[in-house]
Amino acid sequence: MSTTGDKILDTALSKIGEKSLFTKELENALEKNEVDLVVHSLKDLPTVLPEGFTIGSVLKRENPHDAVVLHPKHKGQCLESLANKSVVGTSSLRRAAQLKKRFPNLEFKDIRGNLNTRLKKLDEKDDFSAIILAAAGLWRMGWENRISQILGPDVCMYAVGQGALAIEVRARDQDILEMVSVLNDSETALRCMAERAFLKQLEGGCSVPVAVYTEVKNSQLYLTGAVYSLDGSDSLKETMQTSISSDSQAEEQEKVDEKVQRVGITALKVSEAPQDAAVKLGVDLGNLLLGKGAKEILTVARQLNDAR
Repeated sequence: MSTTGDKILDTALSKIGEKSLFTKELENALEKNEVDLVVHSLKDLPTVLPEGFTIGSVLKRENPHDAVVLHPKHKGQCLESLANKSVVGTSSLRRAAQLKKRFPNLEFKDIRGNLNTRLKKLDEKDDFSAIILAAAGLWRMGWENRISQILGPDVCMYAVGQGALAIEVRARDQDILEMVSVLNDSETALRCMAERAFLKQLEGGCSVPVAVYTEVKNSQLYLTGAVYSLDGSDSLKETMQTSISSDSQAEEQEKVDEKVQRVGITALKVSEAPQDAAVKLGVDLGNLLLGKGAKEILTVARQLNDAR
């Protein structure tokens, strides 16, 4: 199905200002019982879902990092080696903010469209030396040979939920919830709950530069979160961790109930304690950054973006 986000291809996403750009048409079909489940990129789903819907499953995450795709004539290069004033295409405020700070010699311009369109714009014109895309999308399409460089978290942290697919269902459909719950990857679900709770606490969305990085090591969930000014000159970044080990008694099946949604996710096959810990981690990290001035940075970013 085509969505508004697929159709409006001449405007930067952050300027359209609609939260459910890639989801509304799908949710309408779900609401009318025309379909029973819809598959999204989790990063397209707002942290608060419309009444009556829930994410019944978060699938195992693909590589969540961003990738550099070079114009064929720059083959073998990387961002570091591109000539001064080379133009890099991305319509993500988050990517641009982080990369402008890191590569002040490069220029960043908006590029919209689906993967095919963006790759075509890169290859067939001379407007861009490189474009930045989610690695996951390229892998899923079988185009990983176009990836020249994967940007690690020290260079560019990713978007909330990036690289994970989500299955959205009607919250009251217990049988369908139960059916899709077997696809839940508990580590991905917990990481994404923490990320979504962080974003929700900051009241962030498409129109502000917010980035995250999560990892699980020895039953500890680590969440790094950051906010940036549009040009990347101003930023706040912190890391927190929490234990997500669960005792075996808590593994008993929870009752399927809309009330156990956490940031829009109903994870039936994941015990409650780690879910609560993951959400709390995101909220706590959000509050930590808010206490250090994140709201001011994001407010200015939003105002400047609106004025562009």
